[in-house]
Amino acid sequence: MRRLLRTLAASAFACLLLPLSAAPSSATTTSVQASPIGMTSGFYTDPSSGPAAWAAANPGDGRAAGIRDNIASRPMARWFGAWSGDIGAAVGSYVGAADAADKLPVLIAYNIPGRDACGGHSGGGAGTPAAYQAWISAFASAIGSRPALVVIEPDSLGDFSCLSQAQIAERNGMLRGALAQFRDRAPNTWTYLDAGNPAWIGAATMAQHLDGAGARDAHGFSLNISNYLTTGENTAYGNAINSALSSSYGYTKPYVVDTSRNGNGSNGQWCNPGGRRIGAVSQTVGGGGGAEMLLWLKTPGESDGNCGVGGGSAAGQFLPEVAYKMIYGY
Repeated sequence: MRRLLRTLAASAFACLLLPLSAAPSSATTTSVQASPIGMTSGFYTDPSSGPAAWAAANPGDGRAAGIRDNIASRPMARWFGAWSGDIGAAVGSYVGAADAADKLPVLIAYNIPGRDACGGHSGGGAGTPAAYQAWISAFASAIGSRPALVVIEPDSLGDFSCLSQAQIAERNGMLRGALAQFRDRAPNTWTYLDAGNPAWIGAATMAQHLDGAGARDAHGFSLNISNYLTTGENTAYGNAINSALSSSYGYTKPYVVDTSRNGNGSNGQWCNPGGRRIGAVSQTVGGGGGAEMLLWLKTPGESDGNCGVGGGSAAGQFLPEVAYKMIYGY
């Protein structure tokens, strides 16, 4: 009954979440989609996240209680890639657990060929575009009609400096294809293309990248994933992107900000800088700056790669000392 009552009001709720500048029109949307937020009772907290697993395995460690109470108990995204094995089974199990709890899961698809091609710290991805198409199709099918939020391929639009025009076109085709898979196979999922962060490329250029990747067919875009810039810096950037989308392409989109590690802002470094702090917890209120939601998309304490205070680690590896210091900002 709770799901039914929420679903009856979902379309109206979806309209309320749109920015004022994004009122429905033929230029901004083709249909009003049911709101996965309205279909659920809050965000899902992953009981098997890296911080949760570490705290459970190390109950006698003096850092365990702090990590458990301040990080592991918070809703955050789960990332899916080649390490996930059978992607249909992995996604289906995760979304199914969230659905059984009447909670909204946040998932990140991270398997595009040539992933992080220019940065190099998180390289990998599916071997071919055809393999990626099969992978992302299985991902979307595993969600089905259950509610979810999905961020599609962080980093994929932030840096084209090492790509040829043919490679850019190929990447855009894969991203447009991914959006189509979720549209057709996961009707109660909101999809977000990743738009990097304010310190990466200009808003007008990012708007061009988003439109080329099919942003018209996404619910919105994401900002600050795995970065440390303040929420205010990101909302200013998101609003500038929307201004560029509106003036150049005739539409705007909602956006979300990753606040998992931006409590102290940035010191100008992006790869495991010291002195950072966890930020505002996941919430459907965007903080008044224009964001649709604030979300923990990167897990605090997970390494950005073999760099900074995470020297000797691999991207995605959970580092308890880094996590513990991030709780207190030192």
